[in-house]
Amino acid sequence: MRLLLVEDDADLGEAVRVALKPEGYTVDWVRDGASALHALSHESFALAILDLGLPGMDGLEVLARLRAAANPVPVLVLTARDATADRIAGLDAGADDYLVKPFEVDELKARLRALLRRSFNRPQTALEYRDVRLDPTTQEVSLHGRPVALQRKEFLLLHQLLSQPGRVFTRDRLEEVLYGWNEEVESNALEVHVHHLRRKLFPGLIRTVRGVGYMIEKA
Repeated sequence: MRLLLVEDDADLGEAVRVALKPEGYTVDWVRDGASALHALSHESFALAILDLGLPGMDGLEVLARLRAAANPVPVLVLTARDATADRIAGLDAGADDYLVKPFEVDELKARLRALLRRSFNRPQTALEYRDVRLDPTTQEVSLHGRPVALQRKEFLLLHQLLSQPGRVFTRDRLEEVLYGWNEEVESNALEVHVHHLRRKLFPGLIRTVRGVGYMIEKA
């Protein structure tokens, strides 16, 4: 699960990143509002943890711009601003939850789990291609109506490719979806996931575009 942490305090940012890693989260970390807005606008994250007191662009402005662009990524505001008016301003700007510093790490983890559950429970259209069906809400994949067990990264890769049939996704883009910025990726990891998907579903499902990346042809 890939998260974006937006926090300018180096010690706190590192502590949050380290605390969340054992929970299975891949945490990418930026320290200013402009970098946060760019990352959230151009890359895919399951959730963002957003400080408000950021250098340059304030966290509330980042949030307002995200929602103005109809970006639905769930956002947990994490801030020292504890006044009721600040909480209201954050929620009105589009935050999904608001946690005041200092905080307990276990509470942060619980709030993240709750936000992700709500996000996954939002109705999402199932993706269908030939006899393959992927349901983002239930995280289930089937072939000819029979369930197919996929590993987490296999599911994420298939979801990305099925989301836009006919589009060629570069290796870099697909690796961003599967791994964080600081996560080491073996040189053949993407090929291994593609191979497993072809074997579990059918060989012609994913087309290799030599020197570029991968795609699923339009049906």
